[in-house]
Amino acid sequence: MWRYEKRLQYPVNIKEPNAGLAKLIISQYGGPDGEMGASMRYLSQRYSMPYGEQKAVLTDIGTEELAHLEMIAAIVHQLTRNLSAEELEAQGFAPYYIDHTAGIWPQAAGGIPFNACEFQSKGDPITDLFEDLAAEQKARTTYDNILRLVKEADVCDPIRFLREREIVHFQRFGEANREDCSKNSRVLKAHKYSIFGNLLSIRKMQDVGISRPICCYTSKLIRKKEIEQAIFIYNLILTRKAAFLTPTQENRNAAFFMPSCYAVRANKALIYAALRAWK
Repeated sequence: MWRYEKRLQYPVNIKEPNAGLAKLIISQYGGPDGEMGASMRYLSQRYSMPYGEQKAVLTDIGTEELAHLEMIAAIVHQLTRNLSAEELEAQGFAPYYIDHTAGIWPQAAGGIPFNACEFQSKGDPITDLFEDLAAEQKARTTYDNILRLVKEADVCDPIRFLREREIVHFQRFGEANREDCSKNSRVLKAHKYSIFGNLLSIRKMQDVGISRPICCYTSKLIRKKEIEQAIFIYNLILTRKAAFLTPTQENRNAAFFMPSCYAVRANKALIYAALRAWK
């Protein structure tokens, strides 16, 4: 159940109508990376998410996206309010006016109607969370594009707020993706080669499908050489010279897959991944 507050999440006070800008900004209402698709994506994915913390993140962000949808609608409405048919036509809004007058209707900037095929709910936690990460970045890029074209301060102000929230959502999904949600793990004695034995414990994960840690995997039992490689990579992270890892040609089996959402501050998560014992 939602409790509606009769106010916008961030104020929208546009002084001068401009239907040309409304034609661009409406893409974030019903476009391919808009707020309607985002809210439906997250609020649908939460039902099949098996982990409570991740489900809560999807519910929170999906609910906030509904507030963003309302903000975009308010922006489009204020940009077209009280304009005559002639003024709308002169500002390139005539095709939209024919079908919807000045009502709010979900479509992209190019006039393509909203389509549910623009988002996915796959039922797999890793698949869904990675889609969510990509979706937030695509939305952020769309807001960047809008800000490159729009110069009016009273329009840019709420758009900047929405862009900032996309970045926060990306970070929250990154945290959810790194979370170790396994309920089928047992803590083992720290690896004898590990210099991080006082800080971390190694977990040997049972092969139970999606109960693996969401963050990343190693492909086999970590040995001394691989621990040394992990230490080297950890030092790179500490000196902010690397943000994520990619497999190497000569050592594919020991390479560590790291989602691009891993910031350089995620040191602990990196070492958990590097020292994770996996047969």
